[in-house]
Amino acid sequence: MNGYIKEPKRIPLLLRIVIAIVEKSMKKRMTPARMLAWYPRAAVGAGMMEGLVAHDEKEVPKRLLQLLRMQVSISSSCPFCIDMNSKEYTGANITNNEILALQGGKPFEQIKTFSPAEITALEYAKALTSTPIRIKEPLIEALAKQFSPRGIVIIVSTVAQVNFWARLIQGLGLPPLGFSPDCPVLNLESYGTLIPDNGEKQ
Repeated sequence: MNGYIKEPKRIPLLLRIVIAIVEKSMKKRMTPARMLAWYPRAAVGAGMMEGLVAHDEKEVPKRLLQLLRMQVSISSSCPFCIDMNSKEYTGANITNNEILALQGGKPFEQIKTFSPAEITALEYAKALTSTPIRIKEPLIEALAKQFSPRGIVIIVSTVAQVNFWARLIQGLGLPPLGFSPDCPVLNLESYGTLIPDNGEKQ
């Protein structure tokens, strides 16, 4: 299945140009952008949201940003997002053991390669991605000790941005694009939100 709906046959010229630029950069056919062309305002809004993406900050470096994106993708059970946000994970020095912790296979505290700041940020990302959101006071206190207000805003906006895409992409039923085929522990087939109809009442 390539999504719950088909791509529009006609895409506005300006949007078509933007999509072409993105696809050339990503070297993939970006189905989410094409789907959003059904409602160009959503496509423009999503594009503007990409402007808040942090790439490498002194306080919230590239490695932590990627860990956060991977954690939210996994917590929201979005195969597309897990695939996309895990690409080049080795370049950020993220190990398979750390990925297992992101998947809930091990407590963060048992992974010696995680710093205290990373553990706090990841716990916060998990709490913000849960429904309903429940954040314990000690976690907020730990976050304030590890990060400045600016750092916290970067973390929160990163988590929110991935949550937006996870919900949108899962809502459209879009499958992974194959960004991370070489990661042996991602197990993309174990994630997803579509429940087969087996005739049982909900």
